[in-house]
Amino acid sequence: MKRAIALVDCNNFFVSCERLFRPDLEGKPVVVLSNNDGCVVSRSQEVKDLGMKMAVPWYQMKDMARRHGIVAFSSNYELYADLSNRVMSLLAQFSPEQEVYSIDESFLDLTGIPADHTQYAQRIRETLRRCIGIPVCVGVAPSKTLAKLANHVAKKNPHLGGVCDFNALTEKELDDLFAAINVREVWGVGRRSTDRLNEMGIRSVLDLKRTPAKRLRDEFSVVQERIVEELNGVACLELDDVVPDKQQIICSRSFGTLTSLLSDLEQAVVAYATRAAEKLRQQHSLTGGIQVYIRTNPHKERDAQYQQAVLMPLPEPTDDTRLLCHAALHGLRRIYRAGYAYQKAGVMLTGIIPASARPQTLFDDVEAQQKSHALMRTLDRINRSMGSGTVRLLGEGCDTSWAMRRDHRTKRYTTEWAELAVCPA
Repeated sequence: MKRAIALVDCNNFFVSCERLFRPDLEGKPVVVLSNNDGCVVSRSQEVKDLGMKMAVPWYQMKDMARRHGIVAFSSNYELYADLSNRVMSLLAQFSPEQEVYSIDESFLDLTGIPADHTQYAQRIRETLRRCIGIPVCVGVAPSKTLAKLANHVAKKNPHLGGVCDFNALTEKELDDLFAAINVREVWGVGRRSTDRLNEMGIRSVLDLKRTPAKRLRDEFSVVQERIVEELNGVACLELDDVVPDKQQIICSRSFGTLTSLLSDLEQAVVAYATRAAEKLRQQHSLTGGIQVYIRTNPHKERDAQYQQAVLMPLPEPTDDTRLLCHAALHGLRRIYRAGYAYQKAGVMLTGIIPASARPQTLFDDVEAQQKSHALMRTLDRINRSMGSGTVRLLGEGCDTSWAMRRDHRTKRYTTEWAELAVCPA
């Protein structure tokens, strides 16, 4: 039986999320901006057709935006994360094996499903559009690398109706198709690899497919060898249906405005340590240490520059937000220097272990551990049901003028009670 792996990829995901609650923007040029409204991170097809590139600084594109009526939004991470969870949960109903690859991509194993896979993929698209409102494209192939490529073909060829099934094509049809696709479109082939491959005379996907795997292993690594095997239909990359726990958890942001105040940095570090602790508990883990770092803006060369980090080991592994914030603040005060304009702060949790593997000692305060666990569980339950940050530590403060700038953020329609969409009477 031929393997059938599907890659379901949301179209212009951040833009699609914004349009979901602004149907008047369908067919109009829309972009979503990165942290502090810095760069373009998502573009509607209309914007792509205008020639605007990904990751360009927004301030450079404002004149173009005015000329063409481009609508810009700040990143609404809460909305995007919630809609992503809904998409992935719905996709799980279409296959016994699913790998959530990113916020807007998921692999599904369709092998053995008694249906025409092209029609089945169309059913997936229609269900997501009807139930959630997010448009997707689907690529089907015998390997993950080919499935990614099939999805690319589906996106670039509207006449395919958003679905491309390589398993339904003959070998000659595939080769003709691959001959017209640049090698840089292959999953795992980066810009530097593309340049080296071009020097070797390998310019198209077909060229790469026909290159002896050993030659590529000698020139690059076993990774490129596996890519060639996958292009030839040999599945080397299995679906990871269980996402491994993170061994490091990082939470950081650039500030909306530069700050020299220790109080601002303390609020930021408490906020970031709180988010990191939530992520830690979500994967049922404990951390043995927390690193804190701060830095100025390296691009302001005329300003005095300073950056420093410190790792704070913990007496015992924990997931308690209070203990992590206490350690983080102690570390921040050790590295803080007055007189600098700071642009960024962050925390990183290290030495992460499963909560079930907590080491036991004769000096453990079991009652304190149980109280901590109950408090954190209650905190998480309230914030999940009432909205992130509903209950938080006083150290996060109320005046967050230092926080990331999001001047064009839309409402968090699905995660905040006060911002729910309202139908007009």
